[in-house]
Amino acid sequence: MRNVPATMKALVAYGKEDYRLELDHPTPECGPDDIIIKTEGCGVCASDLKCYHGAAMYWGDSVQPSWVEPPFIPGHEFLGHIVEMGENVKGFDIGDRIAADQIVPCGECRFCKSGRYWMCQPHAMFGFQSGNNGGMAEYVRYPKTAVISRVPMDMPLEKALLIEPYSCSKHAVDRAGITNENVVVISGAGTLGLGMITYARMKNPARLIVLDMIEKRLEKAKEFGADLVMDPGRENVVEKILEMTDGYGCDIYIEATGHPSSVQQGLNMIRKLGTFVEFSVFGEPATVDWSIIGDKKELDILGSHLGPYCYPFVIEHMAKNDLKTDGIVSKLFPIDAWEDAFEHASGKYGDLKVAITF
Repeated sequence: MRNVPATMKALVAYGKEDYRLELDHPTPECGPDDIIIKTEGCGVCASDLKCYHGAAMYWGDSVQPSWVEPPFIPGHEFLGHIVEMGENVKGFDIGDRIAADQIVPCGECRFCKSGRYWMCQPHAMFGFQSGNNGGMAEYVRYPKTAVISRVPMDMPLEKALLIEPYSCSKHAVDRAGITNENVVVISGAGTLGLGMITYARMKNPARLIVLDMIEKRLEKAKEFGADLVMDPGRENVVEKILEMTDGYGCDIYIEATGHPSSVQQGLNMIRKLGTFVEFSVFGEPATVDWSIIGDKKELDILGSHLGPYCYPFVIEHMAKNDLKTDGIVSKLFPIDAWEDAFEHASGKYGDLKVAITF
């Protein structure tokens, strides 16, 4: 006899802006290699909002096919306690507090077999396909190939909810290859940008500059380790960066806003032979003059996707308070109030990160 109920509360996505709270959704079955967790909380990500509103990278358009597989349960920034395990599962116990990488690797493709599991060719993810439902439900199934990390029992939920986004932040900063000689610009001081700032501070760059158009976020960026903050809406940040670098430009630019104007801004302020890291998910195409990248500056353009191999470091250093988290998670909503959670997650009320709890 199972020790979990047959049904549960779950938010189910059936189509663009067609998300429904179901009070009697079937609880996931536990196969011989599976783990079932009782969800403790699930952060609402900007990508959740973009998916909800129908961004083409999820639902497809004339250029790209649909990637999501409805009906699915959204949410990938979640954690919980083990309540059920299959007979083949080893190394875990009922009651363990765990979280998993967003990607659910197949374990068979060339990327998985070479250790680059976060670029798995099938690219299944929690929270976007019906076969890998996400954390906006009372219970979630972790399949055999899920990349699982233990979470300390005494870590406050407001910290633990940041494990997934901060792991993504760490990966982006690692891609940049920051040294103590670099002038680094991080564009965007939302949750992910702040995660980048507090981790980049550990790299001790020559100067860490943060750009955002919201004063409260700039204040938080200073608190988290920025040497200088600027608002592109109030001053010519390209001109300022060039002035403070003798006309050369910044060494590294990390784009974390998801707005096309931030891409052009970065290309204008980065020095020749600089490194540009693109992290964001965009709701619309970003069009730039590619000759800047090639003929004019010979830039290194790097993408950043997910947070591979980052969870253990992030969990350890959150626990030690080396990575700042204070004030990031501002509101917790019950699943019944998911619409309010999504609205607050848009930032219109000044929130950085909100989450759904159970």
